[in-house]
Amino acid sequence: MNQILHGKNCLITGATGGLGKEIAKEFAKNGCNLFLTGRNNEKLSSLKNELENDVSEIKIDFEDADLSDADEIQKLIEKVKGAFSNIDILVNCAGVFPVKLLSDSTVEDFENCFSVNVKAAFVLCKEFSQGMISKKWGRIVNIASSSAYAGFKNTSIYCSSKHALLGLSRSLHSELKEYNVRTFCVSPGSIKTPMGKSVTGQNYETFLNPNEIAELIVHLVSFDNEMISQEIQLSRMDQQ
Repeated sequence: MNQILHGKNCLITGATGGLGKEIAKEFAKNGCNLFLTGRNNEKLSSLKNELENDVSEIKIDFEDADLSDADEIQKLIEKVKGAFSNIDILVNCAGVFPVKLLSDSTVEDFENCFSVNVKAAFVLCKEFSQGMISKKWGRIVNIASSSAYAGFKNTSIYCSSKHALLGLSRSLHSELKEYNVRTFCVSPGSIKTPMGKSVTGQNYETFLNPNEIAELIVHLVSFDNEMISQEIQLSRMDQQ
């Protein structure tokens, strides 16, 4: 167990997804209290029970929320505030992955993707960074994608949203670092998750293991001296 993280309060969005669930497990192993959110209440309850069976003496709470809905984000924030006095670690893992030709894409597709992938992260960073600044300790982890650094056909909206999340992360790193609030943008390639299975034309067996990504994230945020690696690109061995 990493003693730096022990007892810290961690909010994870997209907690029931393939990667979010592994991130929750890793932070739980390191003694973090968890607030979990996702769209499905039953899955959140099941994950809470699973984590409590594996790890004792940590507090776990959850709330289902549609992060494309501004009102639900505000309700989530109030629930988090009621459960924990502050959030030390924020992991923005929730995301949607629209796959459409530009000609078939709609403004509604664009707005929904940016609401979940960018706007929700912005709102949560704005809200919970204030307590981190006050305590002079905090970690923000934004889960981007290899699409934050490149463009791919049929995913113009998704790639745009991940570029935006990278830009947000870079700005927060610059703005918050003087308060010992560290911002990380982790950009994995294709992952062995249900979302990853929607990626066509690639060998799923070579995709990244979500557990390894989660282990790396927990390791990265545990550094507490001068060093920081604020942008982390994670590629597959079979790619150039």
